[in-house]
Amino acid sequence: MKIYNTKSLQLEEFKPIEEGKVMMYVCGPTVYNDVHIGNVRPVVVFDTLRRVFEAEGYKVYYVSNYTDVDDKIIREAKKRGISEKELTDEMIAAYNEIRHALHAEDLYRTPRVTETMDEIISFIDGLVKKGSAYVKDGDVYFSTASVEDYGSLSNQRIDDLRVGARIEENEAKESPLDFALWKKTEEGIRWDSPWGLGRPGWHTECVVMINKELGPVIDIHGGGKDLRFPHHENERAQSEAMNGSELAHYWMHSGMIDVDGVKMSKSLGNFVTAKDILTRIDANVLRWFLLETQYRADLNVSDEIIAASGKELAKVLDALKKAEIELSLASYTSENCDESSYQAFLNAMEDDLNTPNAYAVLFDTVKKVNQTLRTREKDLEAIACLRNSLRRCLQILGIETEVVALSEEERELFRSWNAAKAEKDFARADGYRAALQEKGLL
Repeated sequence: MKIYNTKSLQLEEFKPIEEGKVMMYVCGPTVYNDVHIGNVRPVVVFDTLRRVFEAEGYKVYYVSNYTDVDDKIIREAKKRGISEKELTDEMIAAYNEIRHALHAEDLYRTPRVTETMDEIISFIDGLVKKGSAYVKDGDVYFSTASVEDYGSLSNQRIDDLRVGARIEENEAKESPLDFALWKKTEEGIRWDSPWGLGRPGWHTECVVMINKELGPVIDIHGGGKDLRFPHHENERAQSEAMNGSELAHYWMHSGMIDVDGVKMSKSLGNFVTAKDILTRIDANVLRWFLLETQYRADLNVSDEIIAASGKELAKVLDALKKAEIELSLASYTSENCDESSYQAFLNAMEDDLNTPNAYAVLFDTVKKVNQTLRTREKDLEAIACLRNSLRRCLQILGIETEVVALSEEERELFRSWNAAKAEKDFARADGYRAALQEKGLL
């Protein structure tokens, strides 16, 4: 398996910390409203990465969190006249409905910030005691100067960061690059701490949950590329200050999503929720579309592009269905797989999830299926092997399909249709064909 490591900016051979295991953490949503299509791209990307590792025989420990403490949550709960917990419980349930609709597998752990508060406070206290953080009037800030290579994950120079940093109105920070670990607050949910009532800063939450659920060093840390700086940079800095080690061996970041060629944002009115788009298109089509472009590249969404993706997937599923029907009519079963096509697909996916190349293999396999089905003397074993290869590939992509099992009535319809065609009774054949089409078998 080769992974493009965002930190080194190089394609690297994956070497696990522990043989046969993959420890992976992907930043989850801030649960204050319905997730948009950009939020679910990492869901699909990293679920697919997990499936590739599982196909290689790895046990994957995949953790993703819920940020259920945030100013946006406080504002939205107030606006709706409900508690913050009522809001976050509702949004987490809605998010999980979307995940399951997109065929994402269940995760190893899904921690919430509110359930990790003791560990977060202890972690911040440890940074203060180490001299990597300082207290100012009830707030706690991380000192970026305490980490020599701050900026190395996002490949930025400290001087450039300082020039670009926006100095906050509160000038309590020793450096404009320093960031809040703990914030005193007068509203919303608060916890008692050595520095007074308050709540944690966003950048501390994930690193603590990683430490708690997986340990101080993990194999892969992922998320959208907008998290690379400052969020992931700040996570890494805290880990280095506290544990004296890298937080992750490999950093992976998926590209952003544009809508009709324009960056998606609420202010522009082109904000597309995942819930809304799933009412209009099939989940298999959305998943296929989200994977069609290699995960590191930005992705453009439009009705035309999604419609084209739907047609491409339909060609694959149509070939699979025809093979299933042929095998069902002959009552032929085989567990064998066309290893050459499956391995070619897996090789592409092992190359930093090169889905464009993997899709090309799928279409080549579809071509072979259709050619084999058109032969007069059909090679049922070849059809079965190609069918099984297609199924295994689609399973890795998270595309769900049903096995075609014909009833006796449907078998009789096929027999009658074939007999009418052989007798050149085209009117009768058209009637049988229409009946089969109505059942979705042609």
